[in-house]
Amino acid sequence: MEAVNAPKSINHTLAVIDGGLNVKAVVPTPPAIQKPKLLDQVREAIRMRHYSYRTEKAYVHWIKRFVFFHNKRHPAEMGEVEIGRFLSALATELQVSASTQNQALNALLFLYKEVLHRQIGFVDGVVRAKRPHRLPVVPTRQEIRSIFSCLDGSDWLMAMLLYGAGLRLMECLRLRVKDIDFISNQILVRAGKGDKDRRTMLPAAIKEPLGKYFDSIKRLHQRDLEQGFGRVSLPNALERKYPNAGKGVGMAVGFSGDYSFHRQSHR
Repeated sequence: MEAVNAPKSINHTLAVIDGGLNVKAVVPTPPAIQKPKLLDQVREAIRMRHYSYRTEKAYVHWIKRFVFFHNKRHPAEMGEVEIGRFLSALATELQVSASTQNQALNALLFLYKEVLHRQIGFVDGVVRAKRPHRLPVVPTRQEIRSIFSCLDGSDWLMAMLLYGAGLRLMECLRLRVKDIDFISNQILVRAGKGDKDRRTMLPAAIKEPLGKYFDSIKRLHQRDLEQGFGRVSLPNALERKYPNAGKGVGMAVGFSGDYSFHRQSHR
């Protein structure tokens, strides 16, 4: 007689729900969300407030220095006394300038107020770095001519804008075609220092060569568009709001690449 295969027993977890027996589903426990590291929290807080990338680098640098100065203690365990010791050491041991010491103080105040959500009171006993009084160094006209005579192409144009229009370096490098008003002889500087816009003059000596240079940019931009390229980056969320704005020649960055341009007689 053949053996009858007995049914295998199944071990179910039973639960009484609404008076009946049901198989209890095993729900996996979701993994615990890890809290971001301190410096990642600092970066996130800075980017939420649209601070510049240089400010982010400087603040992260000083917070690292502060932590290592106190043997890698967490800033949440420290306060005004430790901040004062760190700032005093910058002035006495490293002999940093007053502006550097103030930058370190601002970084630490941002850390405690915006990231750790702690109010820091008066930091007592800090040895302040003295701000010296210096006379400005002003080159003569002949020295300026000598500098410009050594430059050519886009380097000469950028130097003329820095000297004649008072642009900062990154303001010049981020200058877009549409920001130059050749009719009113004005330059619109967008998102300058402090994320502020301002207007400045367009030097007459650079108006004609800059116009020719921008014509070469427009031709290159059009050629790039025909080849499926030519899009430029847009600030913040403008690229999502205006998907085709990056193709416009007005948004092209003037000094983002090496374009063929020579001053010829514009020395």
